[in-house]
Amino acid sequence: MMGRLTGLPHSDATRYAGPSTLLRLNDILDRVSGYHPDPDLDLIKKAYVYSAKVHQGQIRKSGEPYLVHPLEVAGILAELKLDESSVVTGLLHDTIEDTLATKKEISELFGPEIADLVDGVTKLSQFTAANTQEEKQAENFRKMVVAMAKDIRVLLVKLADRTHNMRTLDAMKPESQERIARETLDIYAPLANRLGIQWIKTELEELSFKYLRPGDYSELNEKVSVRAREKERFVAEVVEIIRRRLAEAGMQADVSGRVKHVYSIYRKMRQLDVDFEQIQDVVGFRVIVDTVAECYESLGFVHSLWKPVPGRFKDYIAIPKPNLYQSLHTTVVGPAGERIEVQIRTREMHRIAEEGVAAHWAYKEKGRDGKGAELSRKDAASFGWLRQLVEFQRDLADPREFLETVKVDLFSDEVFVFTPKGAVKSLPRGATPVDFAYTIHSEIGEHTVGAKVNGKLVPLRYTLKNGDTIEILTSPNAHPSKDWLTFVKTSRAQARIRQFIRQAEHRRSVEIGRDIAERELRRFGVTLNKLQKGGELEKAAQALGYRVADDVLAAVGYGKVSPGQLLQQVLPPDRLAEPPPPAEAAPTSRITELFRKMARRPTEGVRINGIDDVLVRYGKCCNPVPGDAIVGFITRGRGVTVHTASCDKVLGIDPERRVDVAWDVRGDFKRPVSLRVITTDRPGILAKISQTFSEAGVNISQASCRTTPGERAVNDFEVTIGDLKQLNSVIRSIERIEGVQSVQRV
Repeated sequence: MMGRLTGLPHSDATRYAGPSTLLRLNDILDRVSGYHPDPDLDLIKKAYVYSAKVHQGQIRKSGEPYLVHPLEVAGILAELKLDESSVVTGLLHDTIEDTLATKKEISELFGPEIADLVDGVTKLSQFTAANTQEEKQAENFRKMVVAMAKDIRVLLVKLADRTHNMRTLDAMKPESQERIARETLDIYAPLANRLGIQWIKTELEELSFKYLRPGDYSELNEKVSVRAREKERFVAEVVEIIRRRLAEAGMQADVSGRVKHVYSIYRKMRQLDVDFEQIQDVVGFRVIVDTVAECYESLGFVHSLWKPVPGRFKDYIAIPKPNLYQSLHTTVVGPAGERIEVQIRTREMHRIAEEGVAAHWAYKEKGRDGKGAELSRKDAASFGWLRQLVEFQRDLADPREFLETVKVDLFSDEVFVFTPKGAVKSLPRGATPVDFAYTIHSEIGEHTVGAKVNGKLVPLRYTLKNGDTIEILTSPNAHPSKDWLTFVKTSRAQARIRQFIRQAEHRRSVEIGRDIAERELRRFGVTLNKLQKGGELEKAAQALGYRVADDVLAAVGYGKVSPGQLLQQVLPPDRLAEPPPPAEAAPTSRITELFRKMARRPTEGVRINGIDDVLVRYGKCCNPVPGDAIVGFITRGRGVTVHTASCDKVLGIDPERRVDVAWDVRGDFKRPVSLRVITTDRPGILAKISQTFSEAGVNISQASCRTTPGERAVNDFEVTIGDLKQLNSVIRSIERIEGVQSVQRV
């Protein structure tokens, strides 16, 4: 069998046909009939007619009739071999949101199951209290998790919807292209990976890369195409050698070869900090056999043909990935001394690798409930990450914090380690013994004092490696440290540590607030205990927007509620009108004293809701500029500190200290921003970058340049920027300079 050389997965080439290949209803019906034993094709036809009726007259931005989109979405769902309900939902998924159709009407026509699915997909696109794009994205993701927990098909429909939208993204404005592509790369592609649907994950990554970094994509795609043409004979030769060796052993194997995907090559270049020419294993080969035993036998034959590269063998058959992926991976030094990667798997493993969760869809006779297909309990239960997501979304009140917290777990490579009893645990790459402890149980994590790895004591910051055996040392008097947040990787550990720290800070704030309130009330002859017993403090808390009395006392301790505001709620107006006796000489809250001292200092560049004339500082960790989504936090002793909403430090700060802030720029207001520009090491390129800054009206306040191995140059600039629009414009201008490989905001 001759190998095929392509930049796409072996079975995926036709999936990149794009919008020019219009799908017809009969194509969808044929696909469903090809895998479903007894499909209800009339239901699909009925949904098509209904969708065409309610979408009549609507046009997409690409100029196509709107009906093309639901048809394509339904076609992708049929390609995933899902049940009729999912395919029908694909045809109807935009009806409630974009037409006059209602859930009740869909329920009457197509049944409550499909109505719930359509409603679930619709709710993912509707936002309530989100003010910024980041908040919308975070709230959207949160809703998606809740919907996934109820029915995983909601996410599958959403992935199909996003896949077709990405295929037609060229009809959108550049800023919309960038925003949608970034969201796709950050959220939807990793979710497709977690569900094990590799072809969707790959397509979403490739298309996102194309719109996020068009210059890099075009240049790298050309290089990959050239390399593919150069390697055709080489690939055919390697495929024939492997096929012949396995045939001699009596194995019927499918052997194929390919040049890897553009985005995966780009990501590897970034990870290794090298150029394309220095990437060695650009070509990959796949061997598909009948049994698990033949997988290991084939591995032996491949290693007998060529020397394996030490440390580059992975056994995902013995230890499958969390998304059920199984395969043997090895890298060998092939003909002409070229490194090649070989993946070996069974036909069933290959089907699961391509289709993921969709490969586990079981069709059975329709029962009284009308359902003819479902994901088996065993297979559904294997997606432990989904259960974990549901747990976190309940624990974390802020949707943005929830999204940033779970990104680490969802979107990173795994490392496999062992408990002392030999049980295997999968953790994100870069995880530490503290992450491992919280994976075992929250109680163990909270009382961790040390760890042994392979029998030796290691620091809690130690980075776990594949094959490590971990033993956690605990003490009943130990508790989490805020310092742990600087190195833990898993969302479970981050959430539990923050929860403990917040509870501790909340208790301290309640104590401070209680002291302040008690002192102020004593001037009017009232005690705090009396107000609590009488229920007045509870009512005051609710009137000020807090749930319980302790919450409003904590707000007083933080300085978010002044003692005067509390007194107005618990004392009658005539009592407040009487001049109280002089206050006792006692220390005041540090936050309250801060606000008094800083009352003469005007805010610069931002407006703080509810607090006037407070000192404002900008976080040096993220250097926000006008146009960035920002959040403010009361900082004891230093007024309010403003960070970008995406800043890593935001996640470690107690939400109780958060205040609403908004940009209020007047006059010539500029902020410092650090940019890192990586270029090829060639004469004149620095002058072109400086000229670009100058033409954009941007001043360079600091600059440092250094060269690295591989003829590359790293140029760090600190520049003064007026707003985010100017920053993005100058970044795009620099990216267009020949020889510039990347521009990053540091």
